Amino acid sequence: MSHLPDPDRQPQFYEAVPTKRLIAWIVDSVVIFLFCLVAVLLTAFVGLFIWPLLYLVLGFAYRVVTLANGSATWGMRFTGIELRRNDGSRLDLSDAVLHTAGYTLSLAFPLIQVVSVVMMLTGRFGQGLTDSVMGTVMLNRRSVPVR
Repeated sequence: MSHLPDPDRQPQFYEAVPTKRLIAWIVDSVVIFLFCLVAVLLTAFVGLFIWPLLYLVLGFAYRVVTLANGSATWGMRFTGIELRRNDGSRLDLSDAVLHTAGYTLSLAFPLIQVVSVVMMLTGRFGQGLTDSVMGTVMLNRRSVPVR
């Protein structure tokens, strides 16, 4: 049984999530690019020779660390969304590694990425392929009332 909000009864948890995911992806891509630039400078420009590998490794590490420590990357936090497991809990380290591996694999195969995006745009819970396989879902964060 899922402990996730029902999209029909609580649509506010799913409003504009695909758009927010896109914005979060752009923010995260910029952050990873900046990390790579710093790494290139720290390696006296040797990192330029392995730029794709550098981007892959730093991007993977960035996503795993940020997902494991708050269930959202910096881009997701900026847009106010977070990943949750089927039981409603946040991702732990193993979930973060698996989700990032699934995301990385889908980027390696453009057709899989297209299928994933179509699933996000048309599915009841807005899940991508990796989300569907893992039972995770992207939600708008709850707002905390100010006292």
